[in-house]
Amino acid sequence: MVKRAIDTTEKIFLMLIAGFTVIAMAQEIWLLVENRRVELKDLLMMFIYAEVLGMLAAFYSRQRNVILLPLFIAMTALSRLIILQGKEANAVALIYESGAILLIALACWIISRMRSGD
Repeated sequence: MVKRAIDTTEKIFLMLIAGFTVIAMAQEIWLLVENRRVELKDLLMMFIYAEVLGMLAAFYSRQRNVILLPLFIAMTALSRLIILQGKEANAVALIYESGAILLIALACWIISRMRSGD
């Protein structure tokens, strides 16, 4: 009975997060229409929203390896951060952020190799 209550609560929160993600994406699209301009940072943000929805679907169905999805989102978010900083960014910060992307990509590769060995 407790497990069912926890599972139900989890699914409710996943639905809420999905709804808020769709609202955030709609707001982003509205801003693009108002500005009449689409930039790479906007596309990356929309890609993050799509990845969040994909992760929620994976959590909901429990049919995919859900550990990789947050890592993909983290890499996209770090890429977006680097792009938003522009040319005036601190070079050391860029190296750290790029290194973080590399480490996350390496973790994804290791996890996928471990899964293919199962």
